Amino acid sequence: MRRFLGRRWMSASAVGWWDNVGLAPKDPLLSVTEAFIADANPNNINLGVGAFRDDEGKPLVLQCVRDAEARIAGAEYLESISRQGTLKLVEESVKLAYGENSDVVKEGSFAGVQAISGTGACRLFAEFQRRFQPESRIYLPVPTWSNHHNIWRDAQVPQRTFQYYNLASKGLHFSALMDDVKNAPNHSFFLLHPCAHNPTGIDPTEEQWREISYLFKVKNHFPFFDMAYQGFASGDLEKDAQAIRIFLDDGHLIGCAQSFSKTMGLYGQRVGCLSVLCVDKNQATAVKSQLQQIARAMYGNPPAHGALLVSTILGDPGLKSLWVKEAKVMSDRIMKMRAALRDNLERLGSAFNWEHITNQVGMFCYSGLNPEQIDRLGNEFHIYMPNDGRISMAGVTTGNVDYLANAIHEVTKSG
Repeated sequence: MRRFLGRRWMSASAVGWWDNVGLAPKDPLLSVTEAFIADANPNNINLGVGAFRDDEGKPLVLQCVRDAEARIAGAEYLESISRQGTLKLVEESVKLAYGENSDVVKEGSFAGVQAISGTGACRLFAEFQRRFQPESRIYLPVPTWSNHHNIWRDAQVPQRTFQYYNLASKGLHFSALMDDVKNAPNHSFFLLHPCAHNPTGIDPTEEQWREISYLFKVKNHFPFFDMAYQGFASGDLEKDAQAIRIFLDDGHLIGCAQSFSKTMGLYGQRVGCLSVLCVDKNQATAVKSQLQQIARAMYGNPPAHGALLVSTILGDPGLKSLWVKEAKVMSDRIMKMRAALRDNLERLGSAFNWEHITNQVGMFCYSGLNPEQIDRLGNEFHIYMPNDGRISMAGVTTGNVDYLANAIHEVTKSG
């Protein structure tokens, strides 16, 4: 028996193949953008976007990227590149994370591969963890970037959480964090944000990082760093890598996912790097071969154009210096908007303490607004953000910060 479907005849047995497939849940951030786009009000504001915007709310193409584009124009990058990606990208990325003069770089005791941005780097590591530490768990902070849960779930790695955010203080819940690290089974894997924690914008202090590193040594935990904002959080590459350097100095073997989507404004190029530190070069060779094999089955070879851009910028002292300056400009703009938003709220006579806006760092501000207040911002003021109250400070400009502050003041008046 056959059924007529449009212009095609199909057997009854074939019709049912995908009848059991339902709609996947919408990504909450995509829903924010969809609501913003559907709103024709001229004052609408998108505070969900996770990419940098200039003070006019437009995407920014860095001058260092334009200069690198000119240099690689005509390069023979359309030919498929080798599985490890561009060696230059990996080399320069590792220097950026661990320090140009670190023993890791000098001795080559790391396994590094080009990845499809930070998401791809995390996914590669999650699969590597599942294959070679099948009894292990991954501990994720509460909260963390929502995609972290998807990545380790799809790799079938059991997940646990550790406390991070203190709702009462709108800061780091350090004592609870340390208790969870202490109570986790020895040899557990922990995902850490080295700078500009997403979504809270709250980072441990240097002394707190040292205490965390010490406890990791006692418990023999494995630290996996997801670093998407080096140079963007503070405007200082070395300061933003401080947590990784502390763990490195304490003798930890480390995993690190790096992304250049935000820091170089290359969101559409998907340039990233995964590195795993090893006890020696022989072990690094073995680990790298396994990472390459995982990547081969997932997507074959990584794209070349973005990798050439990043490696050109990082490998040229002049372009790298220009990038550092431009990253500082981006970081400073975010800090300026934080200060302006807090100042406006305080001048309006808000009964709430808004110090957390300027105490937090990086692209995101964990505002403390509740779902009801967020709904009012959308319905009454055409301001859109995720239900957890995370504000993308990249969406705040000198042109809309007064309007935003007034709207937040209005919806928080009643508590």
